[in-house]
Parts: sequence; C-alpha cells; structure tokens
Amino acid sequence: MKILMVCVGNICRSPLAEGIMEQKVRQAGLGWELDSAGTTNGYHVGEAPHHLSQKVAKLHGIDISRQRARSFTGEDFQQFDRIYAMSADVLEQMKSISRKSYDARKADLLLNELYPGQNRSVPDPWYGPEPGYHEVYRLLDQACDAIIRRYGGASKAQAPAVESGSRS
Repeated sequence: MKILMVCVGNICRSPLAEGIMEQKVRQAGLGWELDSAGTTNGYHVGEAPHHLSQKVAKLHGIDISRQRARSFTGEDFQQFDRIYAMSADVLEQMKSISRKSYDARKADLLLNELYPGQNRSVPDPWYGPEPGYHEVYRLLDQACDAIIRRYGGASKAQAPAVESGSRS
C-alpha cells in the first residue's frame, strides 16, 4: 500500500500526517510506503517541515526533520494507492493539477476516514500559535488510526483494492 498525504505547502499538515502514519505502519508491522506533497507550485520545495510541526511530532516520539517538501503532480495518481487531501481546497487543487490523471477512487479528504461523507478539513495551523499544531496532531493521529483499522487487515504483501466511487 502506498499512501500520499497532501496539503498546501507540504510543511505543516501533510508532513505531520506522513510522520504519524509512518510510525503507526511500523508499529503495525505493515510494509506500506508513505509520502507527502503540497499543491502550491513549489513554493516550499526542499524545505523541512515547519518548526512547530517538528516540535509537536517530537513530543510524540516522531522525527519528521529529515522530510523535505515536494510538489504534488498528476503522476502521483499512478504511484499511490490512496491520496489524502487535508482540506477541500487542496482536493480541488489536486483535481486541477492532475486533470485527466485524477482518480476519484484514490483521492479523498483525510477526515472522511473519521467522519465518513462529512467532508471536514484538517485546519491549517500555519498562521496560528502552537496550540493549533497540537489540535492538528490529534486529528491526524485519529485519522491515521482509522486508516490502519480500515486497511491494515488486508494482506501485508498487497495493497487493498480501492473502493469504487469517492466519498468526497
């Protein structure tokens, strides 16, 4: 199973989601691959995650300092089994960037794993103080647990079949 987490700049939400998911995948003994990306035309490409995302991750025993931001591309739909957008605007940007490559069976809002069909967004903590990063961590942690519950029982050697139709 290959999972991609996507936010706007790939420095706050999606790297934190990638780090949390990597830890859970490792703990569950799953051989999944994780990555993250941003939709803003390379604004932060090559940068490490935001210092508050790194701090909050570290408080939970997760080191995301080696991650580097990259841009989301349409080719990501050929590379990943599931692509989770952190917010509705990011999902729309993914559709725009991908054009014909967009595959609604693979893409969804991350919080639909917790709140099916409610299309909730993970708040962007970028402009706020540190407590917002802790709230984002809590939401991402719960959503990643839901992903493990949903897909973790499938054969560890194969990616699960993607359901037809999107819940977004």
